[in-house]
Amino acid sequence: MKIHQIRNATVLIKYGGKKFLVDPYLAEKEVYPGFEGTVNSHLRNPRVELKTPMETILDVDAVIVTHLHADHWDEAAVKIVPKGLKIFAQNYTDAELLKAQGFTDVNLLTFETKIGNVTLTRTPGQHGSDQALFIAGELLGSVCGVVFRAEGEKTLYLSGDTVWNDYVVKNLETYSPEVVVVPAGDAQVPGLGSIIMNTADIRKLYDAAPKSRIVANHLDAVNHCVLSRAELRDFLKQNQMEDRVFVPEDGEELDGLALH
Repeated sequence: MKIHQIRNATVLIKYGGKKFLVDPYLAEKEVYPGFEGTVNSHLRNPRVELKTPMETILDVDAVIVTHLHADHWDEAAVKIVPKGLKIFAQNYTDAELLKAQGFTDVNLLTFETKIGNVTLTRTPGQHGSDQALFIAGELLGSVCGVVFRAEGEKTLYLSGDTVWNDYVVKNLETYSPEVVVVPAGDAQVPGLGSIIMNTADIRKLYDAAPKSRIVANHLDAVNHCVLSRAELRDFLKQNQMEDRVFVPEDGEELDGLALH
C-alpha cells in the first residue's frame, strides 16, 4: 500500500491494485469562512494550499466519502470531481445527496463492498464524546470509517472523524489492522470539547494496538483543529512513540516499507 497525504483528512490510498481518494477537500486556501461556533472561527479555511497537483488527486478508481462535513466534501469537490467517477457513501442519506449533486455512480459502503480484489468494510465511529452527541448530535452527524483488505496487503483501518471510544476499540479487535489512519488535530467546539482525536486518544490507540503502524492526519488545515503537527511530534518524542506513529506532511507519500 501507499498512503499519500493530501490535506486535512484527504488522502490518496493505493491498495490492492486500486487507487482511492478519501474525503476530498479541494478548495484553494482561505476560500471559506471558519466554521461558525468552533474554536478560532475568525480564521478562514482551508488554512493551507494544496501541494499535490489536481490531476494526481483525481487519477483514481474511486472516491470514498466518510461523511459530508464541509472539510471532507466541499463545494470545490462537488465541482471538480468527475460526475461519472465511482463514489462510495456511508449511508442512503449521503448517497441521495451525492446523486442530487449530479454524481451518477454512487454506491453504499457495506460490510463487504468489493472493488476489484479489494474488500471495503464500513466501520462505525463517533464524532465527539457521548455528551457532545447528546447535545449536538444533529450537527456532528453520522460518520464512518473504512477497513481495506486484499490478498497480499496488510489490513488498513481508516477511522474517519472519531474520538477514541468503544467503536474504535471494537474495530481494532475485529480487524487487527497493521496500519491505522486517524484524525489527530483535536478539533474543538466550545462546550463540546474534542470532536476528533487528541494526544490522549493517540496514546490510547498506541497502547491498544501494539502491532499497528499509526498515520495521523487532519492537522494544520482547518480553523478548529488546535493541535499542530509540531506539537503532536513533540508529544510523540516525549512519550517515546515515534517508532510507530507517522505524521506526514501535506504532499508526502508513505510507502509499504515505511509502514512495515
